[in-house]
Amino acid sequence: MYGIKVKRLNEQVKRNVDRFPNNYRFQLNDREFKELVAKCDQFKMLKHSSVNPHAYTEAGVAMLSAVLHTPIAIQVSVKIINAFIAMRKLISTNIGFIQRIENVEQKQIETDKKIDQIFNALENKELVPKCGIFFEGQVFDAYSLVI
Repeated sequence: MYGIKVKRLNEQVKRNVDRFPNNYRFQLNDREFKELVAKCDQFKMLKHSSVNPHAYTEAGVAMLSAVLHTPIAIQVSVKIINAFIAMRKLISTNIGFIQRIENVEQKQIETDKKIDQIFNALENKELVPKCGIFFEGQVFDAYSLVI
């Protein structure tokens, strides 16, 4: 991907091992390695390798672009930084909108709870009405009227 040999990549990672914690890079176990070789033709050459390969997460790939000094790695690093800047701008310009959506969601949750209480009360047949309602001069039980 970066236009260098795996050996060179591994050398750079070993020189900068502190930049690659476990959530940036991990080594495949035997089962994962066998499955990778079996499913992906491009890795057939690794079939007889004595060492299981490493895999990199998104953060690991970003860190690789920072420790490698090839033109491709530099371009990737610049694009990653530009993407973060664009995301920060997008978030900062839309923070008010995001907060309004969160407020609407909170109100919806509160309303749903109130509606559930009303339906539960209507379904509860043990409740005895405390007062009636008037309709054309007559007194009706509210529960009977709803039904």
